[in-house]
Amino acid sequence: MTTVLEPLAPGAPPPAPSRRRRSLRMPGPWTYAALIAVLAGSAFPVYWSLVVSSQTSDKVSSVPPVLVPGGHLFANISRVFDQSDFALAMMNSLIVSGTITVSVVFFSTLAGFAFAKLKFRGRSALMLLVVATQAVPTELGVIPLYMMMSDFGWAGEIHAVIVPGLVTAFGVFFMRQYFERAVPDELLEAGRMDGCSSLRLYWNVVLPAARPAAAVLGLFTFMQAWNDFFWPLVVLTPENPTVQTALNTLASGYTTDYTLVLTAATIGTVPVLAVFLLFGRQIVGGIMQGALKG
Repeated sequence: MTTVLEPLAPGAPPPAPSRRRRSLRMPGPWTYAALIAVLAGSAFPVYWSLVVSSQTSDKVSSVPPVLVPGGHLFANISRVFDQSDFALAMMNSLIVSGTITVSVVFFSTLAGFAFAKLKFRGRSALMLLVVATQAVPTELGVIPLYMMMSDFGWAGEIHAVIVPGLVTAFGVFFMRQYFERAVPDELLEAGRMDGCSSLRLYWNVVLPAARPAAAVLGLFTFMQAWNDFFWPLVVLTPENPTVQTALNTLASGYTTDYTLVLTAATIGTVPVLAVFLLFGRQIVGGIMQGALKG
């Protein structure tokens, strides 16, 4: 049975939205409660690290546990830098993570643009090969990669951590998928009619359009490089550590000083939070743009 919609009379107000449509638009109290619970669960480990790092060692195992920050934070920070070469570890991690992030974003946008918008022989096969490399376990290539670093004379140097991560298959695939939708072919054709080369199109047209996705990729890459533990532990020495290997050294004594370890962990989270605050608008914009297009 077909329902016939009556036309609205001139000057009549539009019909009120149905209750179901209003419920889809306006979140209820349970939605806010769930979001608050998720936020509290995500933020509590960071808060607990701050609480422990501001207390003395005897307060860590006290019952009931201390839930309020104390006044020993700066004293514990001073202990971290006195008992370990944490300043060098922070500098190494900043160099490694910053270099890898810039390189991955640059090469991924360049390769993603080529795979998405340039026509060349073997494009699909090469893209399939790039995606297939993600199925190879990282641990499988540790031994030959370490042998290569030793042959280059880079064992124990941060070059050995930087060079293997200069480009990632995930970054290339991510940017290729983004360019497929974000950059219309008509815009590129208009640029070519104006005399732009492929490199100039990449610099003047593609890169400005890639800012939201590049910000998201940059944040994920920086976090992955900053939190990488296994490969720096294999190839670096304790005298030339990153933040994660320095934390491992602090926690590997006969007895673990959790106040010292969590103070160092709190210091190690500051650069990641700073990067998110610095590029937060671009990151959220890129996530929302991908959600709207999806």
